This record gives sequence, C-alpha cells and structure tokens, in this order.
Amino acid sequence: MNRRSNTLSFASALLTTNLKAAAALRGAFVMQVAFMVLNNVTFFVFWWALMRRVPVIRGWRLGDVQLLFGIVAAGFGATVTLAGGVRHLSRFIDDGELDTLLAQPQPVLLHALGLRLQASGFGDLLSGIAFIAWSGQVSWRAAPLVLLAIAASALVILACGIVFQSLAFWIGNVETVARQLWELLITFALYPEPLFGGALRLALFTLLPAGFVGYVPARVVQHPSAGGVGVLIGAVIVYSAVAIVVFNRGLRRYASGSRFGTFG
Repeated sequence: MNRRSNTLSFASALLTTNLKAAAALRGAFVMQVAFMVLNNVTFFVFWWALMRRVPVIRGWRLGDVQLLFGIVAAGFGATVTLAGGVRHLSRFIDDGELDTLLAQPQPVLLHALGLRLQASGFGDLLSGIAFIAWSGQVSWRAAPLVLLAIAASALVILACGIVFQSLAFWIGNVETVARQLWELLITFALYPEPLFGGALRLALFTLLPAGFVGYVPARVVQHPSAGGVGVLIGAVIVYSAVAIVVFNRGLRRYASGSRFGTFG
C-alpha cells in the first residue's frame, strides 16, 4: 500500500512539474492550445459540409459523428497531456536515455511516460469535451459514462503507443513508423465503424484497435448497457496488460547507452 501511494505521489509530482514548465511560457502555451482547437474545428468542417448534403451515412447522423470525434479528441488530448512521453519512448530506448531512469526507484515506464507534456493536448481535450456537449447525444446525467468513455479511449491510445514505440527494443529506431501507426489508429477511430467491413473491420478491433478508441466508447455513451461497459473495460485491461508486458520484455533486452545525466 505504501509503495502504491508513493507511486501515485510521484506521478502527481511529475505531472505538476510538467504543468508548471508548460505554463511558464504562457504565450506559447495559449497559442498551442488555441491552434489545436482551431485545427479540430477545421477538420470537423469536412463532416459538417458532407452531412449537410448527405444527412445519414449508414445510420450515422452529424450528432453521432460529433460525439465520436469528441471522445477520440478528448482521449487523445488526455493521453498526450498526462503521458506525453509515449511519443518519444522509442527515441529514449534507441538513444540509451533510459539509463538514468533505471537508476531511479520508481517504475521505468511510468517515469518515461511522464517526462513530456504536450501543451496542444489541452486543446484536444477542451475541443473534444465541447464537441461532446454540443452533439446533442448526451445529457448531464450521462457525465460519468462520458468520463469512462474518454478514459477508456485514452488508455487504449496510450497502450497502443507503448506497444508501437517499444518495438525499438527489437528493431532499433522506429520513431517514424511508430508515430505513423499511432496516427493511423487515430485516423480510423474518427470514422464511423459501419464504413468498414471484412478483414479491415477485424483488424480495427484487434491489431489496430480503433474500434475501442472511438466506436465502442461512443456506443456505451449513446446506448448504455452493462455488457457494453464490460466489453470496454475488458478491452482496456487487455490492451494495457499487453503494453506493460511488451515494454517489460523489451526492457530486459535494453542495451545501456552509457549516458550520464538527469531528467528535469
């Protein structure tokens, strides 16, 4: 219990430090947040224009797509805000930058994930919540389910990021490929699930689980059921466990970069 409490305290302190560092340059911080909000709104204009001409796409209306988009945007924003180090994990591995973390008493993965904070993530988070609120698909009484959906989406995104970036333990510099796979996951998650079928549909619920990033969380919010919640939580547990196992297995193969220094 004391160890778990110490880990939570460490994670909280790491997040607080990153927040202070990000907010130190207030102008740059505000600009990154504002531009990300604008970027998301601009992207959604495509759907708005399309669905003015075609109001229903395989049973999905504009409000449904807006809810889906909001959950994915908020989940991604939460990921890069709370665990922004996942975007740099393969570089930490390939460049030997985990050396310093291995000498620390806290879990290496937790420390590595918390080393970076992406200010634009706040823009994703804020715009995502706004899209959900304006979708017309949820009420305030559904707020707990919305929070569950966002958290589940964020955890699946994070788990996939860890797996993709951890490939560096086996095949070296994979930063570009890992980011492309991560972006592909987000891209597929932003589109209604009925658009895909066959082998691609199977892949979107297994190898590249975009369905558990967007569609399933959105369905749980729109049509709450014990079964839907159970499937979503089960997916989060499975993908999180896979991510931890892959990283820890890779860590056994880690070759020190013989670096001296500290992270601050």
